[in-house]
Amino acid sequence: MKNFISSQVFFLFLIFNVYSQDTFINPIINGGYPDPSIVRVENDFYIVNSSFEYFPALPIHHSKDLVNWELIGYGIDRPSQGTGKVNLYDVQQQGGIHAPSIRYHDGLFYIVTTNVYSPVDKSKPTEMVNFILTAKNPAGPWSDPYVIEGAPGIDPDIFFDDNGKVWFVGTHDTGNPNKNGIGEIWIQELDLNNWKLKGQRHSIWRGACGGCCVEGPHIYKQYGRYYLMVAEGGTSYNHAVMIASSKNIEGPYDSNPKNPILTSRHLSNNNWVHSTGHADLVQLKDKRWYMVSLGIRNEMDSTSNMGRETHLMPVVWEEAWDNWVEVEKGRWEPVIIKWPVVAPNTGKVERNTSIPFLEKKQNINYSFYDDFTSSKLDLQWNFRRVPRENTYILNSKNKTLKLNLSPESFELRSQYNLMGFRQKETEFEYSSSMNFKPKKNFSEAGLSIFSQDDNYINFTVKKHNNKTLLNLSVKPRDQKLDIIKSIPLKYNENIILKILSKDNKYIYYYSLDDGNSFVVFTETDANLVLCKGYIGTNLGLYASSNGYKTKEYAEFEWVKNTIK
Repeated sequence: MKNFISSQVFFLFLIFNVYSQDTFINPIINGGYPDPSIVRVENDFYIVNSSFEYFPALPIHHSKDLVNWELIGYGIDRPSQGTGKVNLYDVQQQGGIHAPSIRYHDGLFYIVTTNVYSPVDKSKPTEMVNFILTAKNPAGPWSDPYVIEGAPGIDPDIFFDDNGKVWFVGTHDTGNPNKNGIGEIWIQELDLNNWKLKGQRHSIWRGACGGCCVEGPHIYKQYGRYYLMVAEGGTSYNHAVMIASSKNIEGPYDSNPKNPILTSRHLSNNNWVHSTGHADLVQLKDKRWYMVSLGIRNEMDSTSNMGRETHLMPVVWEEAWDNWVEVEKGRWEPVIIKWPVVAPNTGKVERNTSIPFLEKKQNINYSFYDDFTSSKLDLQWNFRRVPRENTYILNSKNKTLKLNLSPESFELRSQYNLMGFRQKETEFEYSSSMNFKPKKNFSEAGLSIFSQDDNYINFTVKKHNNKTLLNLSVKPRDQKLDIIKSIPLKYNENIILKILSKDNKYIYYYSLDDGNSFVVFTETDANLVLCKGYIGTNLGLYASSNGYKTKEYAEFEWVKNTIK
């Protein structure tokens, strides 16, 4: 059966959904990949995204054409990188790694980012730990974190000036969070030899409107000027991209009169994508420009279970009259500044856009299949926080994944035995073949659809009152855990569990005859697990003994996620 499924999936992987010859479809990186930062090195493009409390952290994608992207590695993929001041062991949900920037200089890649950690002791303040990673190969290995002491705030950037100076660009609170939130951009020289800030710190801009949440800065040098681009308005419907310019990197910066240069705040709530913002610019080898930004698809309750995804727009630079300057007594000349214009034909993120390279078409296939024949875990898999040792074992003998049961379960800040991959589309079919016959009461294992520690659906086999049960439990956000359905189950060892997402419903199936036939178990609304647009939903595997010690494990033969 396993070989048959492998051949089926291999065939599916060969069938690509090729779109129009002259357009691509947004988003370009599907699933919960927000806050994109992009860099080009010759003909190669690399994007890094926020990962929050998930491990491995800082996912890195590679592309040759801006529309076909492959996950090639992570900035943080060793447990030792996620300890100490960069704590990913007991970090709070929606904490962790925020808004990275990726840059390249003199043969070395740099990622600069923030770990947001709220101590368990609530009397202590939240820690914003800014740090830098380096690598010669963006696929890794990356260095241990170089923590930049004395760097306040979040969302840092690193800028290599053509005069040899290196600048750290940061964001910090203006001091009145009820009014402005995080809202002031600062800049200071960085000593790369000692990983320390030096010289005077300059506060350079508070955004175009002096409004909420000025953050996510990036600095570029173009046309003899410095350009400072930021996010503003908060990560919701008012999200926007603003830009300012200066002759000097320390400022003062003048706001683009046409700000915002990208937003969806002026569009209907029914537009296909909203909350567009938090962007980065990249120049192509042929001198053209593009922008990547996050956006939330409007597919379910005005949001999407994929959360904030990465989108692509073309950019052109246009001259604009700025002011008059007296070049000599009595003689004035106009000051002309070039500004980036995003998506010049429509001014917004479009679902379909002209393809950047006509000879390279977009190939769409977001299905995922893993039969655990590799000696290493597939890059798509991730964990909520750094996993405990022996969470899983790849069994090279019989080509299965053993997921050990642990006493920990879904709890805030906990390291429980759960692993998953990002949901890529709203409608899908997710299934797995599991060998598991629980021996002890409270032992359970199976499928999980999860967003956070307190928002998930578990479709599992569980031992309770000395009976083996098929169980569906749902934990909606801000509500108590609810057992939707539970039935006694008799089978030998193997069971196939399947979840079909269609028409905003999840339909749950099981098979006891190796997939020859399936029984409908029950159905629920899909919005019971709703990421609210911040962190995307994952599909995964779960195993727990719910507070009791055990040596039991569940063995998975394969996992398949087919996009409908």
